[in-house]
Amino acid sequence: MTWLVQPRLVNDPFSDPAVFIDFRFGRRALLFDLGDLTALSARELSRVTHAFVSHTHMDHFSGFDRLLRICLHRLAPLHLAGPPGFLDQVQHKLRAYNWNLLDAGSLDFRLTAAEFDGERVGRRGEFRAQEAFRRRPLPSPPLPGGMLLDEEAFRVESVALDHGTACLAFALQEKLRINVWREGLDRLELPVGAWLNDAKRAVRRGAPDDELIPIRDDLSVPLGQLKQHALRTAPGHRIAYVVDAAFNDSNSAKIIALAGGADQLFIETAFLQEDATLAAERRHLTSAQAGMLAGKAGAARVVPFHFSPRYIGREDELRREVQAHGGAEAHEAMR
Repeated sequence: MTWLVQPRLVNDPFSDPAVFIDFRFGRRALLFDLGDLTALSARELSRVTHAFVSHTHMDHFSGFDRLLRICLHRLAPLHLAGPPGFLDQVQHKLRAYNWNLLDAGSLDFRLTAAEFDGERVGRRGEFRAQEAFRRRPLPSPPLPGGMLLDEEAFRVESVALDHGTACLAFALQEKLRINVWREGLDRLELPVGAWLNDAKRAVRRGAPDDELIPIRDDLSVPLGQLKQHALRTAPGHRIAYVVDAAFNDSNSAKIIALAGGADQLFIETAFLQEDATLAAERRHLTSAQAGMLAGKAGAARVVPFHFSPRYIGREDELRREVQAHGGAEAHEAMR
């Protein structure tokens, strides 16, 4: 079945970390991390609704300014999430600019920021353009533990890892993948249209087959007929993102659980195993450790990235070591 979410590294594996998750038919996108975003077009960035920041080291957060600049003149809000302290850091970023040209007559772009403590979303705040981005508190959302976002078609989960500071890892889980089979629609003599979204929602909530799906005022079709001829379902894809983590028992257990059964795992591979001592000092993973974790998680596809520049010209060694230590075939991510 067609992937409805298309994840890819924004940059080459030696450059700043960021994964762009494009929704094929949804006119939206997500970001895991906000490193250098210059490789993304303004059109791509304008579709971003949520950005999830692992931590605020510069190579993971410097792209905030470009994203803000692109989104500033749109009506759709931008939602950010990061580790404890993130709300204050977003506020400081916004205060670094002079907003004297914004007032009550400005387009009211809205930015929200939330903090995740490893278990739940805690502090949240809202910043509105018409108020020159003055911070307003928001209540915490009623989300289950370990969850950052819960929508009709997917959810985003997170855990907090040790990197000398809290560093979040993320997983996007589609709840149920539903593709429309165009040939089946043609056989039923039904048009493509917004009504198909209603049909998909009905399937996801387990509606009975005799429930009628309205197509237009004079036409409805039983859900069971659509499921039989025009809708194809499969378990949703899982995309996991792990970066900047010390190799220890606690981190390993969290990574394996978060990435369990992932269809695609983006995992940092900062050092070769020959430099394991240096990796431990800097609280990063080696390629062998990344491969072992990917293997234990059962990830189907592994994309190693965040390579140390000391290995320029040796990137194939990093990928081979990931594979040799249990990871599925280590792929070079398409950009």
